Amino acid sequence: MFGLGVPEVVLIVFIVVLVFGTSRIPELGRGLGEGIKNFKKAIKGEEEEKK
Repeated sequence: MFGLGVPEVVLIVFIVVLVFGTSRIPELGRGLGEGIKNFKKAIKGEEEEKK
């Protein structure tokens, strides 16, 4: 995964928890998921318009 090992991923997760706190992580995940969903929807919509 992007040349990252387990120790690097654990360090990144630890830093994210320190910066955002445990209460904000679900909100960030939800927002990221909605953003990805909207992006996929927009890409799919452009493909349907071309047809």
